[in-house]
Amino acid sequence: MEPRDTLGRPLKALRISVTDRCNFRCTYCMPKDVFGPDYPFLAREALLSFEEITRLARIFIRLGVTKIRLTGGEPLMRRELPVLVRMLSALPGLEDLALTSNGVLLPDLARPLKDAGLNRITVSLDTLRPDRFRAISDTDLPLDRVLAGVAAARAAGFGPVKLNCVLKRGVNDDEILDLATFAREEGHTLRFIEFMDVGTTNGWRMEEVVPASRVRALIHAHWPLEPVEAEGDAVARTWRYGDGKGEVGLIASVTQPFCRGCDRARLSAEGRLYTCLFAGDGLDLKGFLRNGHDDPSLTALLGFHWKRRSDHYSEIRHAATPGLPKVEMSRMGG
Repeated sequence: MEPRDTLGRPLKALRISVTDRCNFRCTYCMPKDVFGPDYPFLAREALLSFEEITRLARIFIRLGVTKIRLTGGEPLMRRELPVLVRMLSALPGLEDLALTSNGVLLPDLARPLKDAGLNRITVSLDTLRPDRFRAISDTDLPLDRVLAGVAAARAAGFGPVKLNCVLKRGVNDDEILDLATFAREEGHTLRFIEFMDVGTTNGWRMEEVVPASRVRALIHAHWPLEPVEAEGDAVARTWRYGDGKGEVGLIASVTQPFCRGCDRARLSAEGRLYTCLFAGDGLDLKGFLRNGHDDPSLTALLGFHWKRRSDHYSEIRHAATPGLPKVEMSRMGG
């Protein structure tokens, strides 16, 4: 029987971080003043192996998971990632295998990932301005590399490609229509995400959140939007352009929390299980794996852990909660 947590939520989606490393230093995720040259990233032996990841994925599928997304850090920095994709895509019962990337390494990897069985790709794209891109990502890698990655994903058969844009007031909210135009013309699906207080290092302030309602109103004034009926408990509210040129998604986890529909678990790069993006601690599954626990005992453990879950951080967010201890998103995965 599939487990349900204390709020009646099933376990349907698993996000797996395959590395805590990234070639960007985005200010809202891995600011360089914290994640500098001396930052102690995980050693290779501390990471879950592909075999360990696949074994855990198989158990999660038995508990009801039908969707897996690979994250990081930047997941394409994990060596031989298409090998893991092939292993996961072969698991019976898995209906969707996706990946979120900054896009820089996709020109070389999009086709191998598609051939290995990856179903979907999401690329982060916060700006279309090269100078602003350099400021936000804090890297010498050019914006053109990201756009080439998006094009490579589409050429490999990942279409429409999803683009994720984290909006911050006074940083990139003046590009909403430019980004929407780009996605419409190129045949991509753009999703605007409210700036969230994930981790403890991104300097989150409520005043910097651009409400999804404002984004929808701005876009609707230029291109009339029609709501798309959500499938299940989707985290993004999706709108269809009235002229037929695709869709746009809005993720409003700050102003319109969707905790009651959250069916996600997160497996960190070092093998800890988190049941909320804003968690402060996780269950050490790697320890159980490497201490010889068999699949039935791991299945029972995971089922019991999910049944005890009561997370609903975004619903209870208040002036003090952003300062609570949290795991950094770069280690847990978004």
